Amino acid sequence: MTKSQTIKRPILQAQEQQPKNIQRADIAPTSGFALVVDGHFKTQFESDAAANKAAKELLGKYPMLQVSIYDASTKERTQIQQ
Repeated sequence: MTKSQTIKRPILQAQEQQPKNIQRADIAPTSGFALVVDGHFKTQFESDAAANKAAKELLGKYPMLQVSIYDASTKERTQIQQ
C-alpha cells in the first residue's frame, strides 16, 4: 500500500438510547397492584384480578414461594395461598 492510498474506516456514531422505565425491587409502587415474591416487589398490575391471576399461576409452578399482592392505594399486602 502506498502513501496515497488510504483505508476508509466507517465512522461510528453513538446512537441515543431511550430511557428505560426502571423498577426497583426495594421501593414500593405508588399506584396499582404489585406482586411481591419472597419480600421483593416484582410485577405491577392495573387491577387486583390480574395480579391475583398472575400470583396463582406463579404458585402453581413454584409452590415453595411466598407470594403476596401489594395494594398501593391502601398500602396493604394480601398473602396468596394455593
